[in-house]
Amino acid sequence: MLHVVKRDGREAQFNSVKITNAIKGAADEIGVILKESEVIALTQKSIKAIEDLNTEKISVEEIQNIVERVLLTNECNGIGSAYSNYRRERTKVREIKSDLMKAIELIGVETDRDNANVGNNFSSKLLRIASESNKWHNLAMMPKYLAKAHENGDIYYHDLDSYNLTINCLHIPTKEVLQRGFNTGYGGIRPPKRIESACELSCILLQATQNDMFGGQSHPDFDNDMGEFVEPTRVQIKSELEEIGIEKDKIDSIVEKRLRKAMEQSMQGIVYNLNTMHSRAGSQVPFSSINIGIPQNSDAALVCEIFLQEYEKGLGKGEQPIFPNIIFRVKSGVNRETSDPYHYLFRLACKVASKRMNPTFMNLDADFNKAYYDQGILPATMGCRTYVCSNINGEPGTKGRGNISPATINLPRIGLIAKGDVEKFFLLLDNRLEMAHEALMHRYDVLKKLRVKDLPFVAGQGLMKGSENLLADDSIEPILKQGSWGIGFIGLAETLVALVGKHHAEDAVARELGEKIILHLRAFTDRKTQEDRLNWSTYATPAEGLSGRFILQDQKIFGIIPGVTDKDYYTNGFHVPVGYAISIKDKIGIEAPFHKMCNAGHISYIELDDYPNEDVILDILDYAYKNTNISYIGINFHIRYCKECGTYLYNGEHKCFKCGNLDIQGISRVTGYLSLDERFGSGKVAERADRLSQDNRKNIYGR
Repeated sequence: MLHVVKRDGREAQFNSVKITNAIKGAADEIGVILKESEVIALTQKSIKAIEDLNTEKISVEEIQNIVERVLLTNECNGIGSAYSNYRRERTKVREIKSDLMKAIELIGVETDRDNANVGNNFSSKLLRIASESNKWHNLAMMPKYLAKAHENGDIYYHDLDSYNLTINCLHIPTKEVLQRGFNTGYGGIRPPKRIESACELSCILLQATQNDMFGGQSHPDFDNDMGEFVEPTRVQIKSELEEIGIEKDKIDSIVEKRLRKAMEQSMQGIVYNLNTMHSRAGSQVPFSSINIGIPQNSDAALVCEIFLQEYEKGLGKGEQPIFPNIIFRVKSGVNRETSDPYHYLFRLACKVASKRMNPTFMNLDADFNKAYYDQGILPATMGCRTYVCSNINGEPGTKGRGNISPATINLPRIGLIAKGDVEKFFLLLDNRLEMAHEALMHRYDVLKKLRVKDLPFVAGQGLMKGSENLLADDSIEPILKQGSWGIGFIGLAETLVALVGKHHAEDAVARELGEKIILHLRAFTDRKTQEDRLNWSTYATPAEGLSGRFILQDQKIFGIIPGVTDKDYYTNGFHVPVGYAISIKDKIGIEAPFHKMCNAGHISYIELDDYPNEDVILDILDYAYKNTNISYIGINFHIRYCKECGTYLYNGEHKCFKCGNLDIQGISRVTGYLSLDERFGSGKVAERADRLSQDNRKNIYGR
């Protein structure tokens, strides 16, 4: 009795019919018709070879090896090759299944930390399991060399689980959608008539939009858009007071008090909703951004003021709100100078940021922003740093547009392969750029097969530019032509160390080379924009899980290289390494030129040792915006508060000085947005530990 040992260790009685069927299957694969006698003869030769082993047990692999040899040595080379290819494909499928099962098993214990906005409950785990499954599907369906580039760490295709399902992010045309009304699938929502309902619906817009997309969403002109609903609210309040006979000389005063109260409750509702209402799956609150600061009238200014004040109050116990990301836009003549009409809003924004780390700040006087501003176009960005304004296929602007999908190049690996040869580096970079471009064009071809009904809210309700007049069964291709396609990069600092031994903060030659590298990338995306008539752009990737993924892969190949692979993460984009001692002034000066180059998105961070006051933030921004062309800046510090009573801790206490509670919550910024410390991925945990405060070493003037 011969027993076959299967791959999982189980044993079964030998069955020669399986060999016969395998031989027939291989012949059918290449269209060869074997006579029954020929099949039996080949089967018998295989059985004879097995019997010659004189064993009681044999593995599946050993049987397959014998069958393959018989086919290859009996003038059946074509059939033998088909059988061999079939074996390899089955092995690959088994490995994929095995890897997937291992991933699912790990997710069952705890979700990963690729996204610090994802929780660890049932829906989170179910999301991650579905995500892993679709990643394997999408890798299998793309050309093998493109899949290999992702798997081996040359290039990263962001949100691979969404590759065939949806697109990235959107600046919502908030006012326009609210004024015409919308439908989330279960009935029509009428245009709001008061600020309270407008604010509530603004949250619904963010939530419903996120259910259709894999990235973040923003209100790109929140204060002006919400300002449209202030006067109708004022009129209604006045009418109500007149109906009950309030004296005319008292009405205006009462109206403004009631209006302000209504606005305070509305703005508080936004903060509460965006930190409690969930979207998609995975217990994610909407990845939301709100752009404010350039009010066009007093009502919009009132929205801006009250929203900042309500955000500053925090949540129920005063806890830190994680969302929305707030971007306060700064402009000379509007709010930047003390003589500007809305300077008080700028000061208020700095005051709030000194406690909450939000807002971040965007400089509309940077020449690439001012060029649009002077045309009447108001640039906006997101906490994830998505920036879209230019448009090869229509009117420039922000509303109704976003990034369709990014891909990121592993720059440090190219630097390591080049071994100091700069000319070789640029040849390799060109190869990776072409591959990233090809991968995104493949994604374009996949996505254009989606129909409007596959994105029922953002496309079906006309939120996205290009969706006008499309029907439910129409392709979303017109939308794909309106958004941007980002080719990103990570680890410029480590790349420069690999090439010339120093990064861009250590050496002027390295700095010049760093700028040359990113300008080269930008020239590529500009050229492809003209060739393809698609909005290609250069992206300073906000790498979260990716910062740790790339370096782990490179450590396996190159080992530990000082200054390059000797950490658990690569430095984000063009940033100066977080552990390098540098003044605020020098950091701003070094990073500023890259903002203009990275037209798909960029940000610079100033890391402070402790809670700053508003004057410190004003001084930093005043220096940056008057002396450089820098645009988007975030001021970072570590927030800590008591989870029991909400008291903020300012001196590194391990227990609350007010109630004695030991349960202290830490909040830090991760790639553009705030997150609970415990939700950081391993790479970002290591990066956060290395962060060196600029004010702890040198002040703004470098002394």
